[in-house]
Amino acid sequence: MAAATPAAAVSILRERVAMLTGAAPEGIERLAGGDLSEVLLVSRPGLPPVVAKSGGNVAAEALMLRTLAEAGVPVPSVEGEFGEILLISHVAHDEAFTPRAWSDIGRQVRAMHSRVGDHYGWPSDYAFGSVRLDNRQRRDWPGFWAEQRLVAAAATLDLPWRERVERLAGRLSGLLPPAPAAALLHGDLWTGNILVRDGAMAALIDPACYRGDAEVDLAMLCLFGAPDDAFWEAYGPPESGWRERRCVYQLFPALVHLRLFGASYAPLVERLLAQAGA
Repeated sequence: MAAATPAAAVSILRERVAMLTGAAPEGIERLAGGDLSEVLLVSRPGLPPVVAKSGGNVAAEALMLRTLAEAGVPVPSVEGEFGEILLISHVAHDEAFTPRAWSDIGRQVRAMHSRVGDHYGWPSDYAFGSVRLDNRQRRDWPGFWAEQRLVAAAATLDLPWRERVERLAGRLSGLLPPAPAAALLHGDLWTGNILVRDGAMAALIDPACYRGDAEVDLAMLCLFGAPDDAFWEAYGPPESGWRERRCVYQLFPALVHLRLFGASYAPLVERLLAQAGA
């Protein structure tokens, strides 16, 4: 999901990456995306290419990638951590979201969600740019979502927004399941973070992992688009009432986008609050 890195910073990053990898400067190119970090593709003679990412969440992201890999989720492998630079393997992809690819995505996401834990949250905090995620572990799911996601995300917004979010947060015990399985979540599951190749899911990238209701990932996947029917056939039907809960789960990424990218996301937040009765 922070502002583009200035050209001078990109140049400094390119020089550091060249030193770390031994790549020639002309073999390093900027990749599309990277809203919250600078992302470079590094070509090395005689070696597979790697991706270099900069940011303040390097150790946390590396842990998340390793956790997902241990759970059998296809992700880029961690090649190295160097301060604020993370090196990961480059995953080739073709961006062809065919029904066959969606079916494989559904199967893989279901397998990821089947890895359940004992608590909601994560061993360490994380951040989307300037928006810090409070991942303190707890057993109260409505409380976690109310306090550590919705209220926290709205904390720096104007008072009318904060008041509406706080009113909704006070009602979550009656809107959300009290104790859903603490599924392993990707945490930012939209098509931009799903790589596909040859009709299969090649990798999930840019994780923001924690454990929580699996519907959080499903809601995010439906926020800016709609998965093909083949996804749902492979994943299986969500729990009864999920369509009514979806707006509550989508509100968190909408609030994050409003904080990071400005007023163009205000109508989305307004619509979701209205759907949730706030």
